[in-house]
Amino acid sequence: MSKTTNKFAPEVRERAVRMVLDHERDHPSRWAAIVSIAEKIGCVPQTLHEWVKKAEVNSGKRAGVPTEVADKVKALEREVRELRQANEILRKASAYFAQAELDRPFRR
Repeated sequence: MSKTTNKFAPEVRERAVRMVLDHERDHPSRWAAIVSIAEKIGCVPQTLHEWVKKAEVNSGKRAGVPTEVADKVKALEREVRELRQANEILRKASAYFAQAELDRPFRR
């Protein structure tokens, strides 16, 4: 998740993207449509442009990694990181207890 707060609800984002895709033929360029619609919903054009690009990636119209796959990869990377930390802790604990066993006086 990004460090900024999400000011716009997902419904607003979806609607804005649909508006861009539906009305871009009414403007001289896609960017002109984005600027026009961004002003209406109160966001900066760059943000709306990112939403449109992400929607195109998710629908397969543009090359890239879909949001669902990116989220899954991020979750798996987090899990791998946690498991590596747990393994390191277990490795150190095992070495500690093995050394303690070797340091223990021998009894017959």
